[in-house]
Amino acid sequence: MAGAWGCPHETNDLCSKVNNLPCDPGMKGCVLHGRFVFANDDKNERLRQKQARETPADSPSAPSAPKESS
Repeated sequence: MAGAWGCPHETNDLCSKVNNLPCDPGMKGCVLHGRFVFANDDKNERLRQKQARETPADSPSAPSAPKESS
């Protein structure tokens, strides 16, 4: 059995939330933008920015900046 999700903002393939532009799940302004991972990596930039803000800079998992030598 397959599941499906229908966006309440999509009407006749247009997004009523984003100026009646053609519906493109994850586009800027979409309710899904920055909340989920998409196959199209261009739509994942906001999610990566959000995750970077949530990771403390002094965390051991965060990459350290290279030290400058004099």
